[in-house]
Amino acid sequence: MGAQLPNSTSKPFPPGVHVPSLTWFRSDATQEIDWDIQTKHLEFLVSSGLHGIVLAGTNGEAVTLTPKEKSKLVTTTREVATRLSRPDLPITMGCGGGCTRDVIAETVLAHKAGADFALVLVPSYFHFAMDFEAIAAFFEELADISPIPIVIYNFPGVAAGLDVNSEMLSRLGQHANIVGVKLTCGGIAKVARVAAEFPPARFAALAGQSDWLVPALAVGGVGTITGVANLYPRACLEIFDLYRAGHAKKAEAAQLALAGMEWGFAKGGINGTKWIVARLLGYPPGGCHCRRPYPVYADAEKQAWIERTVRPLQETEVRLSKGVS
Repeated sequence: MGAQLPNSTSKPFPPGVHVPSLTWFRSDATQEIDWDIQTKHLEFLVSSGLHGIVLAGTNGEAVTLTPKEKSKLVTTTREVATRLSRPDLPITMGCGGGCTRDVIAETVLAHKAGADFALVLVPSYFHFAMDFEAIAAFFEELADISPIPIVIYNFPGVAAGLDVNSEMLSRLGQHANIVGVKLTCGGIAKVARVAAEFPPARFAALAGQSDWLVPALAVGGVGTITGVANLYPRACLEIFDLYRAGHAKKAEAAQLALAGMEWGFAKGGINGTKWIVARLLGYPPGGCHCRRPYPVYADAEKQAWIERTVRPLQETEVRLSKGVS
């Protein structure tokens, strides 16, 4: 493995509940980022007590964002966190591209903007050529050079089916600048295998959804990166806190209550998620749309379904926001 940049320091990925923040756009033809709504949403997330913010992930519509927009998302988040007395809040930025050079450049951009970690998908345009060695070599070359630690983002559904399997993770987890993996593949067995081989402070496994947070914690996972926390951050935190405090049965009950609701986010997609988050948090309805060509979530029947599915947890979130156990 090659030499890392002088300012690259390995540090553990923080355990807990991290949210892949939504990115909010104006409703006009330009679809520029609406920084007023974006800032308001970041204030909501930071003040909830979440353990970290992920920017420019799948929920953040990473593939539609420019490098300049990504950089400003990081600096804006740090400004909000500092203003809300959380200046050291861990910030992770999604870093992607079709070639290794571009992904390296994004990690440098993330570092300069003040991000702590880079969340990285497998480049998948040439998926037919990305065999075991190509995938492993990509992450190793990236980690050799990146000025911030790398978290592997394993999401075959958006990476042409490419899967970072357990053998790859066993190899990549040995790199000093690769500190974790987000498993949006739902691979609970991978969590267990990672935990059996590496201490979490060296290489951590995270659930890619909150509806299997308790199972992940039970086999050595350190937490989750979950889109549900855009709306119900405290409900997600409650599950994590209960389990870590030894209240497994209570954690399991809270997990089951959340799991049914999370289907609304999964089936609704990113546009459905943005629609219901905007509706229940009181954001302007015109600003809930994804950047085109992602379709508008305008079907009245679908809107009614997602609200019926998601709303039941709102009472729990309100109760937790008031500090009532």
